[in-house]
Amino acid sequence: MLEAAGIKTVNQLQNKGAAAAFVAVKRAGCTPSLNLLWAIEGALTDRDWKDVAKNDRLSLLTQVEILEKEQQ
Repeated sequence: MLEAAGIKTVNQLQNKGAAAAFVAVKRAGCTPSLNLLWAIEGALTDRDWKDVAKNDRLSLLTQVEILEKEQQ
């Protein structure tokens, strides 16, 4: 899914960040679950995706919502 969004390297993913990468995947026509968002953030911050989902859910969802509104 990341590759479909044009994200092909770890560096590109790090530069984009989890929320922007998730939005890019959606804009590429994929239908990711929120688990992808948690997993990307977990990979970028070296944390378990379940910890991310529990502790960073609101922040990440807010970031995604802002990015989606900006791109309309």
